[in-house]
Amino acid sequence: MNSQPIEFAILSENSSIFSDSNIQYVIPLYQRAFAWEDKEISQLIEDIRDFKEDNYYIGSLIVSKKENDTRYEVIDGQQRLTALFLLLNSLDKKVENTLSFACRKKSDETLKHIKNLSSLKDEDVEVSLQKGKQIIDAIINGRDFSKRDFITQLRKVKLYRIEVPQNTDLNRYFEIMNTRGEQLEQHDILKSTLMSAITSDEKKTLFAEIWEACSDMTGYVQMHFNTFTRKELFGCDWNFMPQISFKGKNTNSKKNNSEYTIQNIVKPTFRVDDTDGVTDKDERIRFESIISFPFFLLHTLKVLVTDKNIQHASQGETLVYELLDDKKLTDAFNRVIANGMINGKNISDMRESFSLDFAKCLLKCRFLFDKYIIKREFLNENSDGEWSLKQLEVSGQQSNKKAYYVNTYFGQSGEWERTWKPRTEMNLMLQSCLRVSYTSPKVMHWITMLLKWLYADENLQRLNEYECQIENVAKDAVKSDYFDKVQKKPYNWGTDTPHIVFNYLDYLLWKNNRKKHEDFIFEFRNSVEHWYPQQTSKGTFAPWTHDGGVDNFGNLCIIQRNINSKFSNLSPEAKKSTFGEMIAKGSLKLKAMAEMTVASSDKNSSQYWKDVVCEEHENEMIEVLMDACDLR
Repeated sequence: MNSQPIEFAILSENSSIFSDSNIQYVIPLYQRAFAWEDKEISQLIEDIRDFKEDNYYIGSLIVSKKENDTRYEVIDGQQRLTALFLLLNSLDKKVENTLSFACRKKSDETLKHIKNLSSLKDEDVEVSLQKGKQIIDAIINGRDFSKRDFITQLRKVKLYRIEVPQNTDLNRYFEIMNTRGEQLEQHDILKSTLMSAITSDEKKTLFAEIWEACSDMTGYVQMHFNTFTRKELFGCDWNFMPQISFKGKNTNSKKNNSEYTIQNIVKPTFRVDDTDGVTDKDERIRFESIISFPFFLLHTLKVLVTDKNIQHASQGETLVYELLDDKKLTDAFNRVIANGMINGKNISDMRESFSLDFAKCLLKCRFLFDKYIIKREFLNENSDGEWSLKQLEVSGQQSNKKAYYVNTYFGQSGEWERTWKPRTEMNLMLQSCLRVSYTSPKVMHWITMLLKWLYADENLQRLNEYECQIENVAKDAVKSDYFDKVQKKPYNWGTDTPHIVFNYLDYLLWKNNRKKHEDFIFEFRNSVEHWYPQQTSKGTFAPWTHDGGVDNFGNLCIIQRNINSKFSNLSPEAKKSTFGEMIAKGSLKLKAMAEMTVASSDKNSSQYWKDVVCEEHENEMIEVLMDACDLR
């Protein structure tokens, strides 16, 4: 056994961690199967692309190795290791069959044939590994992805391999590894940094209470305070915009005349009967945030910088990073504190007021986020959840008050429900459209834009304009990321066509005929495919070359990655008949394509699609998009 951690590179000029056939990594049976999906794989690739240091340490691989054995049993780090194996294969680097799964024949066979899975029968392919490879291929083959630059970065990535002592009870060790206490997170360090500038114990206590309540991203923030603090901050009905004052009595203009003030509540001697109408049995996690707390902190920082008009001390310098990177959370705040100025004064000279201002902004942003930004809601036995845009309401009196949830109101005083209800539906659809288009939390800039707009509307008097703000985000993305770059026909970006183009088009088709599409919902359809395939089986039907328009927008659709991989090689006619159920629940553009796939008097439906209908469909869809984007 090697008692010292070994540092080694993921990739070098002529080798990789998987190129030495004398070293085998085995995933034991007690480990779960490969489970990384879009979020984790995208994060890994983005982290490798973004780091600026000379070397980037990607973590540790905990292994066990018997004496005189070349096999390493992987105890911790197998998800990352498997993802790296798939990544190196996608990059066509030297990779041997040095990674295997103990007693999992399907996984083993999939890894051995990962570069040519078509050589296996569908039932012999491990879907999670296949899907992981597809996700990686889609990312690295994107129009804006430089493989050369990425490989340069990858050669700087290091990994530590750590061996546990021989005769270790591996099952017990694995159990401990997966139940051990978590390390201190960056947001914990940030909390300590901000609180260290606050001089008053009472203010520190209130700051900490606000921070802890906001850090729980499940449910609504009001429900993370005790009864009397909730009433003090959000009023008798718990749903007024919080107005926090760290100077004397809290000044929420809508609050009740309770004898309890924030200053009294936070004192260690304060005691009260905390009876609440919401009991533990009601507290099943019902609402799930679309972002984690570290990312929410970054959004809030951007809102505060805009609201306070904080400028960089050196004119022309960028104060806040555009990319939302949770791994640079403390760095982002330190940069603002060290370089920011408000009205000619350095933030570094008024750190206490900055910390208190951030706490106020944090709670207000969380209140707005909960009420006006979509969540996933889990009701009854629904394990997948559904998109939700709801606000908290209260029923009952005194200590018997209980929260319930209704669709968020987007109207002005006195408006009839038939006037404002369609706005709520459009807001839900538009936000879910953006959510499924931008799957990485690092690029969810639309959340920042909406929070800034809401935050600036102090009394929320312009909610009837909210859907216009959301739609402008989608329009701008379609124009800048697609039409400004394509400029004119042919619209032939193929699988590089941004997902927002398909999803915004689906929104427009839904909006133009809600009755027909009343059951449509946005899902994570992350694979752009050709309706008439790029490659065809020999002798089945005529191929369509790139020059002939196979990559044109009219021939493209967006589907879920877990759809049978053979979808792409079938004719339009076969896709329509084989995947009828998926198409019925799928993209509205895809449904339109299937409906238009019909035979003519002299041609079968697939040939007629290729020769005539595809161009007609494209003209119609492009016209819908250009009209909405004011490009006509």
